[in-house]
Amino acid sequence: MRIGLYPGTFDPLTKGHIDIITRATQLVDRLVIGVAINRDKGPLFTLDERVAMIEAEVQTLSAQSGVEIVAHPFENLLIDCARDVGAQIIIRGLRAVTDFEYEFQMVGMNRAMDASIETVFLMAEARHQAIASKLVKEIARLGGDVSNFVSPAITAALGAKYPR
Repeated sequence: MRIGLYPGTFDPLTKGHIDIITRATQLVDRLVIGVAINRDKGPLFTLDERVAMIEAEVQTLSAQSGVEIVAHPFENLLIDCARDVGAQIIIRGLRAVTDFEYEFQMVGMNRAMDASIETVFLMAEARHQAIASKLVKEIARLGGDVSNFVSPAITAALGAKYPR
């Protein structure tokens, strides 16, 4: 069984993330969405909220693709999380060239720690490349419409966090 790990903070899960998840299901038999517990970022949504949003959003995709998709919180090194879940592949999404330099460094460090785990980069579809969770939160906070960037359920969750 080929297991992939797609890590991130997912605060919140965007259509760009869903695009990467959808395409990752073509590469693996089981996809673990690694939900980072990153206290330094000060996420808007709690860990439990982010995990619940992911589980709800990927349920239909999992059934349609036949790939088991699970959310897995983690607070350790990415390479250790990959080992913990039995992943042979780490899946990383790229939006722009600016993402690549950081990701390139991460791959080098991860390969130095465990060369048996491969990293695969997937580019977001062109219509999703500008979407960033940070920008989605800012738009929502300022009362803008985020429905082009996140699902209706996440639009509602953002509305509850930032009532008008």
